Amino acid sequence: MNFDFSDDQKMLRDQARRFLTEKCTAKTVRKVFESDAGHDATLWKQIAEMGWHGTAIPENYGGLGLGYLELCVVAEELGRALAPVPFSSTVYLFAEALLAAGSEEQKKKYLPKVASGELIGTFARAEGPGAVTPKSIRLSFKGGKLSGKKIAVADGLDADYAVVLARTGDEAGERGLGLALVDLKGPGVTRRVEDSIDPSRKHAELSFDNAPAEALGKAGEGWDLANAVLNRAAILMAFEQVGGADICLAMAKDYAMTRYAFGRPIGSFQAIKHKLAEMYVNNELARSNAYYGAWALLTNARELPVAAAAARVSATQAFDYAAKENIQTHGGIGFTWEVDCHLFYKRSRELGLVLGSQRSWKDKLVNALELSNAA
Repeated sequence: MNFDFSDDQKMLRDQARRFLTEKCTAKTVRKVFESDAGHDATLWKQIAEMGWHGTAIPENYGGLGLGYLELCVVAEELGRALAPVPFSSTVYLFAEALLAAGSEEQKKKYLPKVASGELIGTFARAEGPGAVTPKSIRLSFKGGKLSGKKIAVADGLDADYAVVLARTGDEAGERGLGLALVDLKGPGVTRRVEDSIDPSRKHAELSFDNAPAEALGKAGEGWDLANAVLNRAAILMAFEQVGGADICLAMAKDYAMTRYAFGRPIGSFQAIKHKLAEMYVNNELARSNAYYGAWALLTNARELPVAAAAARVSATQAFDYAAKENIQTHGGIGFTWEVDCHLFYKRSRELGLVLGSQRSWKDKLVNALELSNAA
């Protein structure tokens, strides 16, 4: 089993890194961070022109048809750049939901628009604080109409369409849930901006009052479909988190090599060495799990749930630790607005919650391992 990218995939990585180094600087991120805009529209258009939106979308639906490994490469570079665009919501979640559950008609209608960058999508699950469970879903989808609300919807302000997890029948638990596809610019839909730790990735509350919607997949399969989409998104997002963690390590190392105290670089002190070493170990563990997840995603292996949870847990821990220790390595200046450390810390916290809490993914990992061992 080869856990490395091909020469063509490495070439794509180098191309993406050069592009984002030029087009997505810290100034780009701060511009969205400090404004009411939900994303950088210019960067979003440029990324679409590069074809990244359609990396894993089949050619017959308007995509490039390259595959998930190439999408993982792109995801890591977007994570390194803190790209303020709704890429994960649209590509990892919305498009994957369509590919997993959409009818042929729905795929032909919406996926070409995703691939071209014309359509921004999102995925809405949560309705209140705490973990999302079948019992916590109250939003109703009956007779082609949605009623209820979703909270903390990533990129919900700018999204054109959303896939929502809703209660479709009177059955209790998972059997009463389904997925619905709703036009967020249609009647019966209102949006309200919500506070987010990372203003470069704004969140919204979506309210539905008999909003017209269409079913996505079969009724009663919504819970399983949502989990399948989340597993795939977790692997792709793990690469974003690994990319961000690597930049945090590089920033900390560079500062430790140039900041002098008591006549020598602070990187020569054992306490700083230990911080950097721990960051490196965490990052490499996360990368290893992300690569395992990429293999499972590419082959649709039965180990996918285990690989997704492992990638999610380790990448979240690595990015969170690296972002915090990057600030600590910089010392007092690391806490200031002018230095970019806080941008990575805030993104690490946002990515660590957008697919569910760390605790919920640890529970998923344990459950997936138990099922795997019992098989």
